[in-house]
Amino acid sequence: MLPRISALGLDIGKKRIGVAGCDGTGLIATGLTTIERQTFTLDVAQFQKLVQERNAQILVVGLPYTMKGELGYQAKQVQKLASKLAQVLNLPMEYIDERLTSVEAEQLINLEKKSTQFIAKGLIDRKAAAIILQRWLDLRRSSKPLQVETPLS
Repeated sequence: MLPRISALGLDIGKKRIGVAGCDGTGLIATGLTTIERQTFTLDVAQFQKLVQERNAQILVVGLPYTMKGELGYQAKQVQKLASKLAQVLNLPMEYIDERLTSVEAEQLINLEKKSTQFIAKGLIDRKAAAIILQRWLDLRRSSKPLQVETPLS
């Protein structure tokens, strides 16, 4: 049996960051909020509050590989921000492939609403973050090695 875990899943975009959390058992990921990006300092303040409220132990960050499985420009931008966040929050971080999570999130939302009306981008970001975190939780339970980065002190 795996130890209890409190993880935050992040779907980092240019304008917004979708945030998900999991129950302590590490079974179910749920979308929590969407952070509208402002300045790094203001964004960090919001994350510090979430980390404290949820006693977060790790950040799980979706890494947007290209369809060829390479690290493109956007993935490198995500890595820069995620590394800075992990360092400031003093939390370890793991990456997980996030290819097509936003598409999957939008499809799931459409199925849940049974409608194709306008969907708020923030909702898609939260749902994508939950998919990212759920993938990580599933991999964690199957004991596959993951790419871990710890912040520099």
